Amino acid sequence: MFQPASLVAPLSARVMSRARRVAVGVMATLAIASGAQAFEAQARAAWVYDLTTQTVLLEKDADTPFPPASMSKLMTVNMLFEALRDSRVSLDTRFNVSTRAKEMGGSTMFLNEQDRPTVEELIQGIVVLSGNDACVVVAEGLAGSEDAFARLMNERAPAIGLTHSTFANASGWPNPNQRMSMRDLGTLATRLITEFPEYYGYFGQRMYEFDGRAPANVNNRNPLLRLGIGADGLKTGHTQEAGYGLVGSAMQGTRRIVFVISGLNSEAERAQEAEAIVNWAFRQFTQKTVATQGTRLATASVWMGDKQQIGLVAGDDLSVLVPALEGREIDGEVVMQSPLVAPIMAGDTVAELVVPRAGLPDARLPLVSDTSVARGGFIPRLRTAATVLAGKFASEVGLGQSADDAAAQDAATVTN
Repeated sequence: MFQPASLVAPLSARVMSRARRVAVGVMATLAIASGAQAFEAQARAAWVYDLTTQTVLLEKDADTPFPPASMSKLMTVNMLFEALRDSRVSLDTRFNVSTRAKEMGGSTMFLNEQDRPTVEELIQGIVVLSGNDACVVVAEGLAGSEDAFARLMNERAPAIGLTHSTFANASGWPNPNQRMSMRDLGTLATRLITEFPEYYGYFGQRMYEFDGRAPANVNNRNPLLRLGIGADGLKTGHTQEAGYGLVGSAMQGTRRIVFVISGLNSEAERAQEAEAIVNWAFRQFTQKTVATQGTRLATASVWMGDKQQIGLVAGDDLSVLVPALEGREIDGEVVMQSPLVAPIMAGDTVAELVVPRAGLPDARLPLVSDTSVARGGFIPRLRTAATVLAGKFASEVGLGQSADDAAAQDAATVTN
């Protein structure tokens, strides 16, 4: 069983020869379930992601583009945050309000042509009030027109990892060319959290009164913000075509999750599904430490260098997310390209610790060299050539391993 005070369990070696690859088995004493209790999503499509360990916990129709409704406002906010980061605008920059923006229906800040809202006011108008008028003001302020802004969003989307998204407007107003997948919405939310921490706090703001002119529209529609479960963002969405959806995030302890749901039938269903996902993600999975920074997990041979061996160590604290039910011991493998060839710098990533997990993708954790190895002179290169020739001779006459297998066999050992 996993012992919280024990940083790394004793390792037992198993060498597996492969053409140009070697895997060394490591037995980690790690509590892991035979599988977490499955979550039966009621949403038409869903995606749940543990951001801390970069683990997808659930996906349901996650790559199908659906109408995103106001959840696509996150892309408008991303474009505005990028403009802030690049100093093209500041939080105090004021934008004009066009008649077209004023006449936008749906949720609104109730802007008019006499207003000159600041960027900070518009961020809150979009994030808290879901103002369609605010989105048009931002689009026209950054690109001249909403059509031009949509083209910029479509150009930008692939560069930030959105592979199943198209944009026709800034607000999520119904349009057959306004589509996003759940994974793309989650990827976008992750970007807003990690790339723009200085602005992310707006998403947790529960209310915003702009000039006192819209007392009926001052509350954030995110149903989780008042529940005390660590929720702090991001954006709801609803149209008749899209149903009720939410891009959400919550943090408990050191773990943060991001999730996306869409296609629910009511606000109540959306609230219940979102809360259930947060509870499931934090209660059914737990983060376990595998190794602390600097822990040596194995050694590996180096060819053509002034040293013949390096240690494979954790460059940072390494942890994995595992199901939090009944535990059993599992195998991990140190996997690398073989042979390692000098030069190698201390801190270079040279291998991976691969940890299988029941019901989840394998965790792949980087291992780095604990020392630098310069390219060797004549003697190290002669030794390498002799090893290769001996391996080829043995293979040709049927006496033993091939040169690649000999290299693999020699490449790594586990440190006990």
